[in-house]
Amino acid sequence: MEITDIRIRKVTAEGKLKAYVTVTFDECFVVHNVKIIEGKTGVFIAMPSRRTRTGEYKDIAHPICPDFRSRLQDRILEAFANADEHADAGEEDPGEVEA
Repeated sequence: MEITDIRIRKVTAEGKLKAYVTVTFDECFVVHNVKIIEGKTGVFIAMPSRRTRTGEYKDIAHPICPDFRSRLQDRILEAFANADEHADAGEEDPGEVEA
């Protein structure tokens, strides 16, 4: 399975949530609302989730293979870093960045 598109939607509000991400696989399957979160040791991704009746959050979609999760996170965080570089270079922020 190949990651064929990554779209970053940055969050401008203060807090740990830095962006929402839409990831397309094999140009035929899309996952919305992957989150980029600032943690104590750096940024990481959180898969889309919903709140259960007990107040817990459960992933709606997630990788089952650790190698694929790592590859997915690496690609998303690379796209996020590249979006920051475009902003640092003084380029207009299009609001949504494709990678």
